[in-house]
Amino acid sequence: MDASMLLDPVQVLGGPGQAVEKQSAVLIRNRRLEAFGDEARRMGRSEALEPQDAGHQLLAPCLVDCHSELPEPFHGRGETLVSLLRTAGSAGFGQLALLPGTLHGPREHPDQLQGFQRNDCDVNVHLWGGFSSGSSGVELTAHADLLEAGAIGLSDGRSMPPIALLDRALTLGDMNAAPVLIPALDLALRGEGLLREGVNALRAGWPSDPVSSETLPLSQLGQLQQCHPDRRLVLMALSTADAVELLQQMPLRPKATVNWWHVVADSCKSSATASTWFVDPSLGSRSDRKALIRGLAENLIQAVAVQATPLDDEECLLPPDQRSRGVSGHHLVLPTLWHTLVVEEGWSPEQLWQVVSFGPSNLLGLREECLAVGSNRWLLFDPELPWTPLRSDPMGPCTANVPLQGKALRGQVTHCGLRTPANRAY
Repeated sequence: MDASMLLDPVQVLGGPGQAVEKQSAVLIRNRRLEAFGDEARRMGRSEALEPQDAGHQLLAPCLVDCHSELPEPFHGRGETLVSLLRTAGSAGFGQLALLPGTLHGPREHPDQLQGFQRNDCDVNVHLWGGFSSGSSGVELTAHADLLEAGAIGLSDGRSMPPIALLDRALTLGDMNAAPVLIPALDLALRGEGLLREGVNALRAGWPSDPVSSETLPLSQLGQLQQCHPDRRLVLMALSTADAVELLQQMPLRPKATVNWWHVVADSCKSSATASTWFVDPSLGSRSDRKALIRGLAENLIQAVAVQATPLDDEECLLPPDQRSRGVSGHHLVLPTLWHTLVVEEGWSPEQLWQVVSFGPSNLLGLREECLAVGSNRWLLFDPELPWTPLRSDPMGPCTANVPLQGKALRGQVTHCGLRTPANRAY
């Protein structure tokens, strides 16, 4: 990036509750926002800067990912904290919240929350603390100690603790107003199911996952929220139309998230052999996807999460029922969501940023990202730029389960003010 850059004209979204200013200008110097509008033009003229026409591009606040996985943050063969921060930061994510599960066990002690914030990176890393010891659903961790040590909230990751233990924890209330992130998932009902039950699962011949594996625990979690109105229960990654309908009927709704892949893909869009069919929760039909989009538009679901699940090449060679489920790719999130929600569904950029930045911040109890003079927390998105995701991309993730590889896409973050770790070498 140039040491000084005058974008004129450019579209600017300043922050939550603000409208996009379509014929604005911005002066950026050494990654920091120096001035907006006429003041930016005046300063640009005094420095003899040539204006760059970016009238179709959007300068906006950074994105926020409220839950993703990173099993080997420091010494992994594939994705590590460094590579994740590089990819996410260059894709415009200013904040990441990592689920507690690692290959060495969940983060359930205060000393396990240290060492994640790097001095050479401006991406803020938040950590979910373990809800129960060993994610076993048997004994509670020291919730108050974890939160005092800096945990953003409590979760057992993909595991749903028993309702009795959840009720006990919410009654004790050691989490106070901190979020408790729980998936609505009954593993016994899901069984070996890989795709959500329906015509597409039958045609493909894969084991199906009944809708009840989500709706039955969701009903119980909704009742818990009624019994504990002062607690912040967050439903993790809803995936079905029935779940959205249930949520709409609740008088006091828990907050909820949805996986970005469930917003842009469904079992009607993928081939029967594609590894991107097998995610957690199970991928549903087109009607499920449309209902999730409606849930976002009506604020029944407050945040789109990346929920990245890094897998290496060896893991991806395993049969679908023997490996972890999920996809990765922070760099794909904004381009695909823009195409799905803005281009196809007619959303405004303000609506999109509500579910990829401002809503996730509120869910985590954080101050919303916004543009400010002197700040380097911004991204520049070109919705018309064509590009193709490749495994060799130096800013791409170090994982094998990245969808849309080799597919022509449109829309990319071209610049971001955040500092990130150096590119990986090949």
